[in-house]
Amino acid sequence: MSMLRVENLHKTFGEKILFDGLSFTIEVKERIGLIGVNGTGKSTLLKVLAGLEGAEEVKLFHANDFTVTYLPQQPDLTEDRTILEQIYHGESIIMKTMRAYEQALIDLERQPENEQVQNRFMTVQQQMDQESAWEANTTAKTILSKLGIQDVSQQIRALSGGQKKRVAIAEALIRPADLLLLDEPTNHLDHETVEWLEGYLANYKGALIVITHDRYFLNRVTNQMYELDQGKLYQYEGNFETYLQKRAEREELEQQTESKRQNLLKRELEWLRRGAKARTTKQKARVQRAEGLRDEAGLTQKQNLDFSIGSQRLGNDVLELNDVAKSYKGHSLFEHVNYLVVPHQRLGIIGSNGTGKTTLLNILAGRITPDAGEVSRGSTVKIGYYTQDDQEIDGDLKVIEYIKEIAEVVYTADGQTVTAEQMLERFLFPRSMQWTYIRRLSGGEKRRLYLLKVLMGEPNVLFLDEPTNDLDIQTLAVLEDYIDQFPGVVITVSHDRYFLDKVVDHLLYLSGSGDAQRFQGDYSEFLEQKQLQEANQQTVQSENTKGKIKTQQVRKLTYKEKQEWESIEEKMEQLEQQATDVAQAIDQAGSDYTQIEKLLAEKQRLEKALEETMDRWTELSEIVEATKA
Repeated sequence: MSMLRVENLHKTFGEKILFDGLSFTIEVKERIGLIGVNGTGKSTLLKVLAGLEGAEEVKLFHANDFTVTYLPQQPDLTEDRTILEQIYHGESIIMKTMRAYEQALIDLERQPENEQVQNRFMTVQQQMDQESAWEANTTAKTILSKLGIQDVSQQIRALSGGQKKRVAIAEALIRPADLLLLDEPTNHLDHETVEWLEGYLANYKGALIVITHDRYFLNRVTNQMYELDQGKLYQYEGNFETYLQKRAEREELEQQTESKRQNLLKRELEWLRRGAKARTTKQKARVQRAEGLRDEAGLTQKQNLDFSIGSQRLGNDVLELNDVAKSYKGHSLFEHVNYLVVPHQRLGIIGSNGTGKTTLLNILAGRITPDAGEVSRGSTVKIGYYTQDDQEIDGDLKVIEYIKEIAEVVYTADGQTVTAEQMLERFLFPRSMQWTYIRRLSGGEKRRLYLLKVLMGEPNVLFLDEPTNDLDIQTLAVLEDYIDQFPGVVITVSHDRYFLDKVVDHLLYLSGSGDAQRFQGDYSEFLEQKQLQEANQQTVQSENTKGKIKTQQVRKLTYKEKQEWESIEEKMEQLEQQATDVAQAIDQAGSDYTQIEKLLAEKQRLEKALEETMDRWTELSEIVEATKA
């Protein structure tokens, strides 16, 4: 069933055609992955669908009550709000109700004896009942918990970039919508959170469109793939793996069609050159056909990124960490880190947010001094550092000027000379675009340009800090190929499972407890071993628990405890029923606040008694089980 139909979407950016008459339909519960080279308009398409950006021409068909929720790549949050105010922001009745309930709950925890606060809490509880908002509230609490958001009273301005991203994701997921638009939702998320998000989106009630560089995520979440390419939209049924197969088939068919067109054009041109003996209608038609074939636009050749740039010679001494330690605001990130980086190594630094991955990379690069220990660097080491931010990019420079600051000519691995203009073309910056001011580029285009500048410096040790956050999948694929051929050392910080599996063979895991663990292998192998260790720990804990029970076998129920054990379940049932009866009486009390206050006190007494009885049941049942064992 169609929920949204888009017809003849046309949009330009300056002289560039972003969308050339796009038409498509989104069905209920479709999971669409949107991909394309940076600068093709992926984020712009989401903004058009969300109604945040216009177009020269477009027709949208949907129901009157159709709702869209949009998560931008860079969170757009209100700094003076609390997390609570931000995530429950909205004018829908259910959002207002949940916002009021959560605030009343916070107030009650702070002032449990305040009668006015108690009355307010009872009122919003009734509103929650009326709006059937309890299920939505439970879902919201689960989302917040899984995203690591605990204190909802914090101010937005006090949060880090990664925390703001998580708040923005929570806000997007909590809002009920027919169509959910997600722009790079996995940036700044650790592996466990990404896995949870995959499972959550698989059961999302609405349709969704997601832009992401995470190819595992695309493969597990999507059932449709949309590819933007030179103003056109290509649709593929299936996930990312199926898309790769079908795209290869499409391009092969296009090549065959173009080859046939070229052969036919060649024959027709030869006929024209020989000259027609007479101007018959048939011959005139053939002339027109030949001219039409000649003027017809052929298959645009795919531009492929070429990273085969040379690098300076690297000696045997590269980098070594000797008993390195670093703290931040009194918190120890890591200590006693010892690691020897050897030639040709591919090292991934992994760990949860806040464990010091980028800090360690900066220490290796000499940008930060450790609190203790030292870093040794070989005399031949030349570092190329791809950072997370754009602080090194001057928007007032033109594209060609920015690249020529590094070099006007570089040499490939096989000794060929390549000019800066040619390198820009290989990086999908045509000559017409090279005199554009950098400030006019998209975020992804800036990152691709920045990557080119780093590599044109011909480093022999390459540092990559979260390279997958802003690079498109095509660029990542070729970067992975470059790393495979790169003769130097690569050290990367990344959360991207696919990228790490492709490029690293050693891992340094920062656990957050101060230590750094080494692992030889790729990221998937590391996760498998970690899960196995956790399973083994649970088994050991279970066996230890059994052992403790066995040592308590001499402990048996006394005569009084036996009588208590025989009646305790009946007692729990009675308390549960009494608590239910009181809750119903509260609902029926209306505005009689004196009666409600008495009933609330009774309800609290019953709940406390029930909790104590259940604790006693647990204690007695352990003795009974130990006796049986």
